[in-house]
Amino acid sequence: MSAFLLNKKLLIILKQQQHMYQSSNHKFHIPVMGLAYTIDSPVKVARYGISSVISIVEDRLIEMMRSHYYPTIGKTYQPITTHEPDYRAKRITDYLNLVNTIVQEQFEKLKQAAFEKGSEIVKYFELLPDDSKLKQLYLQMTSTIDQKEKEKLADILRNNIQPGSIDVNIMTKVDREVYNDAGEAIPDGSDAVAALRGYAKSDLSNSSIVFSAGMNPRLYNYLEQCNEFNINEDGSFTKKIIVKVSDYRSALIQGKYLAKKGVWVSEFRIESGLNCGGHAFASEGFLIGPVLEEFKTKKQELVNALFEVYNPAQQKKSDRLLDAAPSIIITAQGGIGTHKEDQFFHNYYGIESTGWGTPFLLVPEATTVDEHTLQLLSAAKEEDIVLSKNSPLGVRFYYLKGTTSDIEKNQRIGEGCPGSPCTEKHLAFNTEFTKEPVCTASKKYQKLKIEHLQSLNLPEAVYQKQLKDVLDKECLCVGLSNAAAITYDHLFVKKQHAVNICPGPNLVNFSKIVSLQTMVDHIYGRTDLLTNKERPHVFIAELDLYIDYLRDELSSDAEAGLLEKKKKYYTSFNQNMRDGIQYYRNLPAESINNHEAFLKALDDAETELDQLNYQYATVEVR
Repeated sequence: MSAFLLNKKLLIILKQQQHMYQSSNHKFHIPVMGLAYTIDSPVKVARYGISSVISIVEDRLIEMMRSHYYPTIGKTYQPITTHEPDYRAKRITDYLNLVNTIVQEQFEKLKQAAFEKGSEIVKYFELLPDDSKLKQLYLQMTSTIDQKEKEKLADILRNNIQPGSIDVNIMTKVDREVYNDAGEAIPDGSDAVAALRGYAKSDLSNSSIVFSAGMNPRLYNYLEQCNEFNINEDGSFTKKIIVKVSDYRSALIQGKYLAKKGVWVSEFRIESGLNCGGHAFASEGFLIGPVLEEFKTKKQELVNALFEVYNPAQQKKSDRLLDAAPSIIITAQGGIGTHKEDQFFHNYYGIESTGWGTPFLLVPEATTVDEHTLQLLSAAKEEDIVLSKNSPLGVRFYYLKGTTSDIEKNQRIGEGCPGSPCTEKHLAFNTEFTKEPVCTASKKYQKLKIEHLQSLNLPEAVYQKQLKDVLDKECLCVGLSNAAAITYDHLFVKKQHAVNICPGPNLVNFSKIVSLQTMVDHIYGRTDLLTNKERPHVFIAELDLYIDYLRDELSSDAEAGLLEKKKKYYTSFNQNMRDGIQYYRNLPAESINNHEAFLKALDDAETELDQLNYQYATVEVR
């Protein structure tokens, strides 16, 4: 075959591949982490074609990042103060425009770089997976002796690369009402709605907004007003919707809710209920393997169900009826740790992109972690990462012990002054003792709550347990933001410098601080970074986490006398896990490393479930 025909064939395959992966040349993405940890990840990795997700919940952090990045491009930083109307949305819009400007300038410079060792454009291609058609074309260019052919291939390569997408995340539960000076709720001024508006008005394109933590009707209703998410004449979307889900039913419910408003979900991002970082939204025992299988077998059914509702709704907006449904891709994340697991998700379940989050906390080229916390992460053992009750949201939360925030919290408790100053108020939802909502991590709430507990004359053991639940709560707004303030030497909140961080349990399998190239090489199987060679398969790791979670919940409910009331829930939870175990037994042996150990782990898990079953199965429901 001639070089010309070979190139033409590769380009056709390349175009097909780019369409399949939503214009991405990589098979993975970097999910949102904390507030600071991926706040500027696109500035670090987007020029290499890697997509990442920014949290846009904390506008003070975003304003701080504006002050940091404007001088880096030779422009004067103009503050957007809290006195300006709709300042929250304006800060978000401007920061995203700023990040986009930086990334586009970086990318254009990369495209013009020479194909020589150490150059940015060479790094772009070296990062790509080896089975990428673009990578193959690059290798062909490097091995070509003919200078004219080399230059022709170089031009083709330059014209077929693109930066990774700059995506954003809104945690739908973080939607505090905001009031004006007269004490009136500001229309469309709640935290999440203002953040959505800030994203919608940005100049980002080929970008997505990720909605996590379940459905928020107010937020989803506001989407209907945002024309930026309407379908284009050519069937594409300038700005796309991603909904993070833990099961198929959630995808169908949320997808239909939005479809009725003429809003199309372009991606459902499946996340493990427990094998992830940050807030852990445990499902009712639904394991990720069977969930992936259901999406695999019902994907077309899902597309058809949503399109049936979407088409007439969008026709009212655009005055045209679509002939076919827009595309939907399925992605997944949560605890993936090896190249073989990553391949299995892609090849067996048809997953278009996998999320690699926690391991990237050990990659300073990709995430923003202060040096002290980075060293803690690299040294973390299994006992250092706990599924805590530290979040003021009341949702279980993965937490690294020994951070400066953890130490500071314990010091305040020891000094008899528990609780944190509450400057940001994004998690101020509690009205147990106050008319105005307060955060359960705040000094105000904890003082009132402890006084209340002391007045109840509870048995000492009960009092201590309830006291611990109060004292565990910790400020996340500041703690999850300070890493960027420390790293870039900027002031975030006066006299508050403590950092907390929320890695997933998968962190304990990695202990080296590495380069971007090295981590990507691990993902694509070109090197092996695992320091725990006995690490269980991702499915087993999640299964064990669910058993631990079930044991903890049973113990807590037994102590509170709730087993009778929740027997139906626990029976369903147990059966869902047993169904998952049986599903795992039927997976192809060749797809699982050390299949014999995998099966034994399933047997052990079922034995543990049998033992836990006795705690509630014998309880009689009246």
